[in-house]
Amino acid sequence: MIMAASSDSVFRTGLHNLLGITEIQLLEWMTFIEIIISVILIPTLKAIAPPYGRHGGSKWGPTLPAKLGWFVQELPSFAFPVWYLYYVNAMPRVNVVLLMMLAIHYFQRTFFYPALMKRGSSPLPVFSFTLAITFCTYNGYLQSCFIAKFAKYDNGVLFHPRFTLGILMFFVGMLINIHSDHILRNLRKPGELIYRIPNGGMFEYVSCANFFGEVVEWSGYALICWSLPALAFLLFVLVNLGARSWHHHRSYIAKFEDYPKNRKALIPFIF
Repeated sequence: MIMAASSDSVFRTGLHNLLGITEIQLLEWMTFIEIIISVILIPTLKAIAPPYGRHGGSKWGPTLPAKLGWFVQELPSFAFPVWYLYYVNAMPRVNVVLLMMLAIHYFQRTFFYPALMKRGSSPLPVFSFTLAITFCTYNGYLQSCFIAKFAKYDNGVLFHPRFTLGILMFFVGMLINIHSDHILRNLRKPGELIYRIPNGGMFEYVSCANFFGEVVEWSGYALICWSLPALAFLLFVLVNLGARSWHHHRSYIAKFEDYPKNRKALIPFIF
C-alpha cells in the first residue's frame, strides 16, 4: 500500500510554505484540483475539439514551430523526475522505478518525438502550447514529488503481480505509441498536405492507436503507484485523449466514405 508521510517530517519550504501548508497538503490540493479540472473538461472538450494537429492551426492565434513547441512543452515532465532521482538520497527501489518510468516516457516525448517530426508538420498554437506546458509543469511536479518524498510501499511490492502487470502494460503501451506515431509520420510524402487512413498495428482496431498506447502506459503506471495522484493523472489522460480521439474519429468518418466501420475511436471494441 501507498501512504503519505507524516506532515511533521515535511520540509516547510517553497510554495507550500508561502501558502502556510505542508508539502503533502499542497500535493493533496493539487491532486483534487486535477480531478476537478478533468471532470469539468469532459463536456468542454466534447463541444470544442482540443487545439492540436488537424484541429489547431492559425484559427487559434499565433503559432510556434512544431518541433520547438513540443520540445519545450514536454521538457518539465522530463526534468522533474530526473531532478528527484538525482537529489533524493536512499530512495526505495520501487520509487526509483516509478520515477524512471516517468523519465523514460518523457525523454522519448521531449527529444525523440519532435526530432522525428517531418518538415511541414502542423504548427503548434501558442494557446495550446501554454496549456500543455502548464500541465506538464503542474503534473510533472505532482507525480515526481509525491513518488520521491511521500509514496511508501510494502517491501514485497516488487514481487506483487500488480507490479509485473503494471510494468508490462507501461512498456507495451509505449511500444504501441511509438509504432503508431511511426505509421502516422509515414502516411504522407514530403510536401503533401492531404490526410490518409492509417492502417497497421492497433490502427486496425482504433482511429487513434497512438493515444491508445498512452492510455495503456499510464494505466500501468497508475496500477503500480496505487495512489490518488496517479489516478488523477490517468483520469486527465482519459478525458483529454478520449476527447481528441472522439473528434479525430468523427473527422475520419466525415472525410472518408470507405473508412473501416469496425474501428472505434480509442478503446478497441468499446469506444
